[in-house]
Amino acid sequence: MSEEVFRWVITIAVGLIWLMTMVTAGAALAIYRTSKRTHRKIEPLLDKAGPILDGARSLVDDVRPRVREILDHASEISGSARDQVARLDALVTETTERARLQIDRIDLVVEDTVNRVQETTALIQGTILKPVREVNGLVSGLRAALSAMARRNRASVDHATQDEEMFI
Repeated sequence: MSEEVFRWVITIAVGLIWLMTMVTAGAALAIYRTSKRTHRKIEPLLDKAGPILDGARSLVDDVRPRVREILDHASEISGSARDQVARLDALVTETTERARLQIDRIDLVVEDTVNRVQETTALIQGTILKPVREVNGLVSGLRAALSAMARRNRASVDHATQDEEMFI
């Protein structure tokens, strides 16, 4: 490349650099003006927000120990509740076991009572009802004998013939 072309390329490059520098300076100036306007609009808000933020900071500082205390109490209550639930669980388990044992005992007592009632019923039937049946049978036999004797005296000839035919 010749020296003259080289100078033209360098001149164009310097011109482009100068143009880019001017554009950058203009953009920086625009940003500066915008930030100044924004600062003017926000400055009254900052003056008002400062005391509010200070108050909030002091409130947080005051509340922080109380919050820690509340969290500590909540932790203690939670631990106590866990212990109580464990005790209650043990009590319910023990009570259930005792109730189960008592039910088993009651079952055995009821079964024994039913067996004794059945034995007593059988004994009563054998001891009282057997003699009653025997007496009832004896009374029935006496009635039949008395009835038979009463009929003999009145027996007709036809009846006597029938009785004899039955024995033959």
